[in-house]
Amino acid sequence: MSKRALRRLLLGLSLLLPLGVHSADEADFSPAEQMLFMRDHLGDLSPPRTLHYVFHKRGTLEENYDDTVRIVLSPQADGSCCVGRGEFLSEGRRVILPDVEDASGNPVILYFLENDVRNMQRLTKGQANHFRKRIRMAIYNGAAMRESTFVYRGRSIPGHEISISPYLDDPNRARFESLAGKQYVFLLSEAVPGGVFGISTRVGSEGDDAAPLIVEEMLIEGGEAFADTRSTPAKAIR
Repeated sequence: MSKRALRRLLLGLSLLLPLGVHSADEADFSPAEQMLFMRDHLGDLSPPRTLHYVFHKRGTLEENYDDTVRIVLSPQADGSCCVGRGEFLSEGRRVILPDVEDASGNPVILYFLENDVRNMQRLTKGQANHFRKRIRMAIYNGAAMRESTFVYRGRSIPGHEISISPYLDDPNRARFESLAGKQYVFLLSEAVPGGVFGISTRVGSEGDDAAPLIVEEMLIEGGEAFADTRSTPAKAIR
């Protein structure tokens, strides 16, 4: 997305680091942040265009469901790409955010994270800004990245996987211990429209054979499950 739009969205979502981010220059951002928030995911798309995703929720903690996500891309006043509008989940679950003007990054990342933050707040009675801050800090300073391979419309495509566990070292984790092991995985590939293959979160249960408490997966339409073919070991990137 544009630097102006990035700064506005991060401010609006209270995702700024406590270290004091005063500009949207690339030097201020970790490699994971650059790939997630500053990459030109929409650069090769011509609006109007709609990106379609499927969303699955599984686990023992709450009711399971399947739903859909759409990112509707419209031309800006000068005809260039893009104004982004999200239709994230269906009525009753829908996440509503302002349209993203001058978007070049894929707004679906921010919709997914905002939905997650709201659910964490609902489940724990904690503060939404605390969870936003932990996610952003983890992307900035605790992310791991690996090259990976995904399956899209029957063919293998290259991509990157970024994973974070924001709450493992959270000094407040005792307040929501059952969810403190939550892991987030972002799958990115320039070979799919919009650059985002999928995003998932997972909270396990005690015991190797126990079903997970929560699994949420969002995949681009045509993507085949969350791939586990990893060609390089994970490494810390900041």
